[in-house]
Amino acid sequence: MKILDRYLAHAILGGTALVFSALVVLFAFFDLIHELSNLGKGNYGLLQILAYVLLTVPGHVYELLPIAVLIGALYALAQLAHQSELTVMRVSGFSVFRIGLSGLRVGLLFVLLGFVVGEFVVPAAERTAAQLRTHAMNAVVAQEFRSGLWTKDGSSFVNVREVLPDSTLMGVRIYEFDSAHNLRTISYAQEGRYIADSSWRLTNVEQTHFEAGGVRVTHLPQAYWSSALNPDMLSVLLVVPEQMSAWNLYSYVRHLQENKQRTARYEIALFSKFVYPLAILVMVLLAVPFALHQPRAGGVGGRVFGGIMLGLSFHLLNRVFANLGLLQDWPPLFAALFPTLFFLGLAFVLMAWMERR
Repeated sequence: MKILDRYLAHAILGGTALVFSALVVLFAFFDLIHELSNLGKGNYGLLQILAYVLLTVPGHVYELLPIAVLIGALYALAQLAHQSELTVMRVSGFSVFRIGLSGLRVGLLFVLLGFVVGEFVVPAAERTAAQLRTHAMNAVVAQEFRSGLWTKDGSSFVNVREVLPDSTLMGVRIYEFDSAHNLRTISYAQEGRYIADSSWRLTNVEQTHFEAGGVRVTHLPQAYWSSALNPDMLSVLLVVPEQMSAWNLYSYVRHLQENKQRTARYEIALFSKFVYPLAILVMVLLAVPFALHQPRAGGVGGRVFGGIMLGLSFHLLNRVFANLGLLQDWPPLFAALFPTLFFLGLAFVLMAWMERR
């Protein structure tokens, strides 16, 4: 049995590696074509475009991994079914569920790959790519309103005119309120740079104090501002939530909760991080019954096409439930988990059906 396990593992690994490489190269090519439309903007030349595309590859690796595992495993198993090798295995005592178990062991390797890439490689690569692009095009990271970026920090409201790619804040206004919600101080700084330990160094600071005796204005060459805001939180302006690390998502969700702000999108992304390993394993299980069903009808090409449609359906259902969760205020865990549970149930039903045949 161990020999057959190794044989299946080798076939699934080979098939997935082939499909995975093709998908990543294809998506990188699409990125290259898209970025060429920005060629010549500022200092955004061909070398910067190539560097940007290469830095976005880890993001595609993480996003495409479940679909690549499904198509790759389906391709490998369909090849074995087409050559009647799976039939011989089943006659030798390998049940459909036993084949699925062998596939799950291989799937664990892809789960480990997805965790390492998603937690340690993608956030840094995407942040660097966004910084390179915005810096080369002489752009700013974000201006959510015409007046700049607004955020709440404890009892203060903060307005930042521009956030530069290195997380430098330009045109910082801090409106501080007391416990009775009375405006006490307005601070304006020309520039703010993060130091460490939740501290920012503000330069060319003008502070307006509202006191019982009147208004007092002070000017300081520099001042230090203690804030829960940090570059990791500002990274949400550079990296979409789905490509942030779980820890950064958790920290940002807590920050939003403490400031009574909406957290649904980031909570869905956070829960999706924990559902992601299960999704990879579900894709392996789904490949088994689809590969075994009528192995000669449509050939291997038909199986691969079916796998592509199934993978796209899974990806689309994930997106639909994430957006519906935001619109309908569904529990974030439900919005993140339901598509994977639905396909897991489908896999077990189809495997049980194939076992009875």
